[in-house]
Amino acid sequence: MPNTDLWSFALACYARPGVEDACLELQAGGADVCLLLCAAWLQARGIACTAPRLRRLTHLATPWQRQVVQPLRQLRQAWRPCADEDPTLRPLREKLKVLELEAERALLVKLQEASQAWQPGPGPAEWLAQLRPAGDCRAALDILRHAAQQTQLALLGD
Repeated sequence: MPNTDLWSFALACYARPGVEDACLELQAGGADVCLLLCAAWLQARGIACTAPRLRRLTHLATPWQRQVVQPLRQLRQAWRPCADEDPTLRPLREKLKVLELEAERALLVKLQEASQAWQPGPGPAEWLAQLRPAGDCRAALDILRHAAQQTQLALLGD
Protein backbone atom coordinates (compact mmCIF):
# COMPACT_ATOMS: atom_id res chain seq x y z
CA MET A 1 0.00 0.00 0.00
CA PRO A 2 1.54 3.36 -0.96
CA ASN A 3 2.31 5.67 1.93
CA THR A 4 1.46 9.32 1.38
CA ASP A 5 3.32 11.76 3.59
CA LEU A 6 1.29 13.53 6.26
CA TRP A 7 1.85 17.03 4.86
CA SER A 8 0.48 16.11 1.42
CA PHE A 9 -2.43 14.31 3.04
CA ALA A 10 -3.18 17.27 5.33
CA LEU A 11 -3.17 19.77 2.45
CA ALA A 12 -5.42 17.59 0.30
CA CYS A 13 -7.79 16.80 3.16
CA TYR A 14 -8.01 20.42 4.36
CA ALA A 15 -8.89 21.55 0.82
CA ARG A 16 -11.98 19.30 0.72
CA PRO A 17 -15.37 21.00 1.10
CA GLY A 18 -16.33 21.72 4.69
CA VAL A 19 -13.03 20.63 6.24
CA GLU A 20 -11.63 24.10 6.91
CA ASP A 21 -14.81 25.13 8.76
CA ALA A 22 -14.91 21.81 10.62
CA CYS A 23 -11.27 22.21 11.70
CA LEU A 24 -11.85 25.80 12.83
CA GLU A 25 -14.85 24.64 14.86
CA LEU A 26 -12.79 21.87 16.44
CA GLN A 27 -9.93 24.29 17.11
CA ALA A 28 -12.36 26.72 18.78
CA GLY A 29 -13.39 23.80 21.00
CA GLY A 30 -9.79 23.30 22.10
CA ALA A 31 -8.59 20.69 19.62
CA ASP A 32 -5.14 20.68 18.03
CA VAL A 33 -5.87 20.67 14.29
CA CYS A 34 -2.42 19.30 13.40
CA LEU A 35 -2.94 16.42 15.80
CA LEU A 36 -6.44 15.85 14.37
CA LEU A 37 -5.10 15.81 10.81
CA CYS A 38 -2.45 13.31 11.88
CA ALA A 39 -5.14 11.24 13.57
CA ALA A 40 -7.28 11.36 10.43
CA TRP A 41 -4.25 10.27 8.38
CA LEU A 42 -3.52 7.35 10.71
CA GLN A 43 -7.18 6.39 10.87
CA ALA A 44 -7.59 6.48 7.09
CA ARG A 45 -4.55 4.21 6.78
CA GLY A 46 -5.94 1.67 9.28
CA ILE A 47 -3.27 2.24 11.94
CA ALA A 48 -4.50 0.99 15.32
CA CYS A 49 -4.99 3.64 17.96
CA THR A 50 -3.40 2.55 21.22
CA ALA A 51 -2.96 4.50 24.44
CA PRO A 52 0.87 4.59 24.17
CA ARG A 53 0.71 5.82 20.56
CA LEU A 54 -1.85 8.47 21.43
CA ARG A 55 0.25 9.63 24.39
CA ARG A 56 3.39 9.79 22.25
CA LEU A 57 1.76 12.03 19.63
CA THR A 58 0.00 14.19 22.21
CA HIS A 59 3.19 14.71 24.23
CA LEU A 60 4.97 15.69 21.03
CA ALA A 61 2.28 18.05 19.75
CA THR A 62 1.16 19.85 22.92
CA PRO A 63 4.33 21.80 23.75
CA TRP A 64 4.91 22.70 20.08
CA GLN A 65 1.37 24.04 19.81
CA ARG A 66 1.64 26.03 23.06
CA GLN A 67 5.12 27.40 22.57
CA VAL A 68 5.31 27.90 18.80
CA VAL A 69 2.05 27.74 16.83
CA GLN A 70 -0.39 29.39 19.23
CA PRO A 71 1.74 32.48 19.94
CA LEU A 72 2.14 33.06 16.20
CA ARG A 73 -1.60 32.59 15.64
CA GLN A 74 -2.52 34.89 18.51
CA LEU A 75 -0.26 37.65 17.23
CA ARG A 76 -1.54 37.27 13.67
CA GLN A 77 -5.14 37.43 14.86
CA ALA A 78 -4.43 40.41 17.13
CA TRP A 79 -2.93 42.30 14.19
CA ARG A 80 -5.98 41.73 11.95
CA PRO A 81 -7.87 44.96 12.78
CA CYS A 82 -4.75 47.13 12.53
CA ALA A 83 -3.57 45.45 9.33
CA ASP A 84 -6.93 46.17 7.72
CA GLU A 85 -6.25 49.87 8.18
CA ASP A 86 -2.46 50.05 8.02
CA PRO A 87 -0.90 49.05 4.69
CA THR A 88 2.53 48.86 6.35
CA LEU A 89 1.35 46.18 8.76
CA ARG A 90 -0.41 44.03 6.14
CA PRO A 91 2.74 42.42 4.69
CA LEU A 92 4.11 41.78 8.18
CA ARG A 93 0.87 40.02 9.13
CA GLU A 94 1.13 37.94 5.95
CA LYS A 95 4.67 36.93 6.96
CA LEU A 96 3.30 35.83 10.33
CA LYS A 97 0.69 33.76 8.52
CA VAL A 98 3.43 32.06 6.48
CA LEU A 99 5.50 31.46 9.61
CA GLU A 100 2.48 29.97 11.39
CA LEU A 101 1.92 27.60 8.46
CA GLU A 102 5.61 26.63 8.47
CA ALA A 103 5.36 25.89 12.21
CA GLU A 104 2.33 23.68 11.58
CA ARG A 105 4.16 21.90 8.78
CA ALA A 106 7.13 21.29 11.08
CA LEU A 107 4.78 19.79 13.65
CA LEU A 108 3.22 17.51 11.04
CA VAL A 109 6.71 16.34 10.06
CA LYS A 110 7.45 15.58 13.73
CA LEU A 111 4.19 13.66 14.05
CA GLN A 112 4.89 11.68 10.90
CA GLU A 113 8.40 10.81 12.07
CA ALA A 114 7.02 9.63 15.40
CA SER A 115 4.46 7.37 13.71
CA GLN A 116 6.19 6.30 10.50
CA ALA A 117 7.03 2.80 11.72
CA TRP A 118 3.41 2.02 12.65
CA GLN A 119 1.85 -0.38 10.17
CA PRO A 120 -1.82 -1.08 9.46
CA GLY A 121 -3.03 -3.98 11.51
CA PRO A 122 -5.55 -5.31 13.95
CA GLY A 123 -7.12 -3.11 16.54
CA PRO A 124 -9.41 -0.11 16.47
CA ALA A 125 -8.29 2.81 14.33
CA GLU A 126 -10.63 5.34 15.94
CA TRP A 127 -8.08 8.08 16.42
CA LEU A 128 -10.50 10.96 15.93
CA ALA A 129 -12.87 9.70 18.62
CA GLN A 130 -9.98 9.67 21.08
CA LEU A 131 -8.96 13.26 20.31
CA ARG A 132 -12.38 14.91 20.13
CA PRO A 133 -12.64 18.10 22.14
CA ALA A 134 -15.36 18.70 24.70
CA GLY A 135 -18.73 19.80 23.45
CA ASP A 136 -20.92 18.80 20.56
CA CYS A 137 -18.45 18.39 17.75
CA ARG A 138 -19.73 15.15 16.23
CA ALA A 139 -20.68 16.78 12.91
CA ALA A 140 -17.26 18.43 12.53
CA LEU A 141 -15.49 15.14 13.31
CA ASP A 142 -17.71 13.30 10.83
CA ILE A 143 -16.77 15.83 8.12
CA LEU A 144 -13.08 15.36 8.90
CA ARG A 145 -13.40 11.56 9.04
CA HIS A 146 -15.22 11.40 5.70
CA ALA A 147 -12.78 13.84 4.06
CA ALA A 148 -9.83 11.81 5.35
CA GLN A 149 -11.22 8.61 3.85
CA GLN A 150 -11.89 10.31 0.52
CA THR A 151 -8.45 11.94 0.54
CA GLN A 152 -6.71 8.65 1.24
CA LEU A 153 -8.61 6.95 -1.58
CA ALA A 154 -7.80 9.79 -3.99
CA LEU A 155 -4.11 9.81 -3.04
CA LEU A 156 -3.87 6.05 -3.42
CA GLY A 157 -5.39 6.35 -6.88
CA ASP A 158 -2.61 8.71 -8.02
